[in-house]
Amino acid sequence: MANHMQFSFQDASSPIMEELIQFHDHAMMVALAICSLVLYLLTHMLTEKLTSNTVNAQVMEIIWTILPAAVLIMLALPSLRILYLMDEINQPSLTMKAIGHQWYWSYEYTDFKDLTFDSYMTPTTELPLGHFRLLEVDHRVIVPTESTIRVIVTADDVLHSWAVPSLGVKTDAIPGRLNQTSFLASRPGIYFGQCSEICGANHSFMPIVVESVPLANFESWSSSLSS
Repeated sequence: MANHMQFSFQDASSPIMEELIQFHDHAMMVALAICSLVLYLLTHMLTEKLTSNTVNAQVMEIIWTILPAAVLIMLALPSLRILYLMDEINQPSLTMKAIGHQWYWSYEYTDFKDLTFDSYMTPTTELPLGHFRLLEVDHRVIVPTESTIRVIVTADDVLHSWAVPSLGVKTDAIPGRLNQTSFLASRPGIYFGQCSEICGANHSFMPIVVESVPLANFESWSSSLSS
């Protein structure tokens, strides 16, 4: 999860988030190179005497026409690749449905019989020692590690958004519509998220907690709830 005074992304816990962070660093380096070049040219023009050498500089015109196009291609191709990776869902190991309400989440594990529960934020007065205020819930989303999880997202009343930054997941929950996304938790852990769409007075109080556990632990948890 994020720390105080943190300026960068949270640590990636899924392959998609690793790709997003890598693309962000790539785009920032391109932007840094462009800013450095523009600053150098401005400094050069302001400090040197003006000459007529640039009036008919066809080579320079060709360069500053082709160079921006090449930069855009350098940014567009990796971006399109990640977009297709995020949209591709191949043979998910588990399908889960997340339903947004004012102001809590409901979850349904469609591969199991009668495995549904509501997830409310834990009040501060009931928060166990060492847990995070405004981020902990009474029922966590339990998923197996290193398994592709398909999440079908919808809402019951108003617009919501199911978002877990460290897993690279953010999908709008729209009433009357089913959106889907997927993620793969690459290691066991607890990942925190929140509703990322302003949904009313208690928008800040509907957190999301995803706990990734080994497959054996997940099977024990699911059998205990569905039985």
